[in-house]
Amino acid sequence: MPINLKPEMEPRSVSFYVLLAAALWVFIQIFPLLAPILLSFLLILLISLAVNPLISRLRALTGGRRVATGLVAAALLAVLGLTSWAFLGPMKASVTKFSEQLPGYWERLQKPLIRMEKQAVLSEEKLQAEVTTEIAQAKSAAGKPEPARKSTAPAPPQTTKESGSIRSSLSQLFQGVAGSFRAVAFNAAQILVVLVTVFFGVTFTLMNPRPIFGAIFSLVPERHHDQTLVIVQRIGKFVPGWAGATLLGMLTIGLLVFLVMWPIFGFTDALVLGLIAGILEGVPYLGPILSAVPALLFAVGKGGMTPLWVILTYLAIQALENNVTTPLLMARGMRLHPMAVIFSMLICVAAFGVLGVLVAAPMVAIVDILHDELYRKRFLPTVTDADLDRLARRSLHEKASEDK
Repeated sequence: MPINLKPEMEPRSVSFYVLLAAALWVFIQIFPLLAPILLSFLLILLISLAVNPLISRLRALTGGRRVATGLVAAALLAVLGLTSWAFLGPMKASVTKFSEQLPGYWERLQKPLIRMEKQAVLSEEKLQAEVTTEIAQAKSAAGKPEPARKSTAPAPPQTTKESGSIRSSLSQLFQGVAGSFRAVAFNAAQILVVLVTVFFGVTFTLMNPRPIFGAIFSLVPERHHDQTLVIVQRIGKFVPGWAGATLLGMLTIGLLVFLVMWPIFGFTDALVLGLIAGILEGVPYLGPILSAVPALLFAVGKGGMTPLWVILTYLAIQALENNVTTPLLMARGMRLHPMAVIFSMLICVAAFGVLGVLVAAPMVAIVDILHDELYRKRFLPTVTDADLDRLARRSLHEKASEDK
């Protein structure tokens, strides 16, 4: 008679599931407070894994992780300081020039609006007169005497405030935009706090990362340590590749914007725009759009046809990036479907705020790794990628000879 050596698992009690549901409900309720903390911890782990290979190489030259980490942190601070110095001066001059020209823009905008309002009032008076005449003719044809009117003069036009004119609506829109800027400033302060926390967290983690990863393994049952080790190793191998491809793309786009904008704005402004474009290139899909805003601000300060040329230039750079730069640079770093990245961005922004876009792409790769190690090896052990592709073709009624 065979002996079953595996202990039978006792069924969970009802109280266990009640406590689990209560814990999940409490987590959902306090998640808005925990979101910045979780995002900071996630960024610290990802950045530490990305920079760890560089620290390991410098460690052999400097003799310790602390010295290597200090050199990397000092280099990063130097880059941020030079970027801020190059950015603040030209941007301040452009904002000042734009604010001086803003009253003139507003006056030129009001003239056609006033003309439209006057034409609307005259059209309304004309329509009222025509309708009054038609009603009188209809009553005369029906044989009913027209009631006496005290005055045939049209009603005075309503004031701008009463009629809700276009100008007042536009002014209210500008006031709403100003209030939005205050909210953006508050959110920017929160983002700055998170970034400072992440900087110091990464610095201390790189000095001695073993306790952090040891704590992760301490939360996993011993029988799953081997599987957890494989997952952590795969993530640790992916993150440096993703970070390297992202940095290379940032450098390429920043240099390209600098070279194209130099003839239009000059060396200093082009350098600032190149730095902005390079930094925002790290934000998937939204970064290139946001990087065009400072360029348009500079172009408005110059006037003429400069804004149009800037828009066309950024559209050309965006087309070059989507069709040449991104496929060549990112193909080796990570092969992620754009729709997966977009949905990940929506989820991460909803969960963590604006900075959630920074972890959108690596989160897709991490979920894919977890799916391979935890689900696919258990429930799809013999299914290959070719089998999945064949099933996808059959579901779409495609033939194997057809192009992708």
